[in-house]
Amino acid sequence: MAFGLGASAAALLPRTYQCCFGITASGGASGTLGQLSDGQNRIGGGYGAATYCISNGAITDSNGRGCILTPPTTQFQCDTGATAQTGFSIDSSGQLSYNGNQQFYACPVNDYGEYNVYTTPVPGQTKCVEIALSTGGKCSSAPAPPPPKSSAPAPTPSSTGSKCPADINGNYQFPHLIVPVDSSQPSKAFGTSYFGEISSTVCSTFNFDIPQSYSGATCSLVFLFPEQSQLVTSSFTLSGSGGIDFSKLSGPVSQSTSWSNCPAKESDYGTVNAQPGNSYVVWSGACPAGQTVAYELCGTGSFSLNYFQDYNPSPIGLYMREC
Repeated sequence: MAFGLGASAAALLPRTYQCCFGITASGGASGTLGQLSDGQNRIGGGYGAATYCISNGAITDSNGRGCILTPPTTQFQCDTGATAQTGFSIDSSGQLSYNGNQQFYACPVNDYGEYNVYTTPVPGQTKCVEIALSTGGKCSSAPAPPPPKSSAPAPTPSSTGSKCPADINGNYQFPHLIVPVDSSQPSKAFGTSYFGEISSTVCSTFNFDIPQSYSGATCSLVFLFPEQSQLVTSSFTLSGSGGIDFSKLSGPVSQSTSWSNCPAKESDYGTVNAQPGNSYVVWSGACPAGQTVAYELCGTGSFSLNYFQDYNPSPIGLYMREC
């Protein structure tokens, strides 16, 4: 993996070294990065300068929240209970990069000069601009760690008596890819979605990349379904009767996955009569550490649910958490 360091770069900091800094954006949008109370990082708006720390390629903020790239939009924000995403580095001139790429994007949230930060442009937003992020020379040459070595697939874990709470208050993983498939259009690949869409003909598939650090721990697959009134940045529509059937797939999905080429169901976890205001532990067992695992949610009966997958308060959707 390249870190954007030239041959004359200073010696790398030890991987366990933690160094703290502020971030300034330049380019199509400029200014100091501040934070909303929920950890969203923002340019403009008069927010005070936020402080971040990098260690082993992962960034946390001054409140100890792990900084991540929210799927599927890749928004850069820091969330309570989130495992900080690795892959960040700072070169000898103080430029921040992710996976060796120093190009970030700022997309407006209003008409008053406030921007959220992303690693890729947000689909459908025509006003996103290219930016660079600088620490002003602080923490230069703090490297990202190499990716974990791949491991042989572990046997499918069986459900155990112990399970995590039905929440994401500890370490958890969000889906890195959501792809709907439709039995009425079996050959159509819909690509990446921001939504969980579940009905009598439409299923949603979810990829999770489980860190190697979860090895030896117990994990639970949880589905969170708050009341509409509890949601701040998400919403859902619900109709019909029936429930959600949860399954593990035999392999991960991709943006080209359709109903006809979707991986087969490896394990069926049964049907949940999902109702707003409830959270559900779908499965518990040994964490599939170091693996990409996929799950499918399908509707039974006339049940129909469409929601925006989001872990801003209150979180809604499918997550994998470590006990």
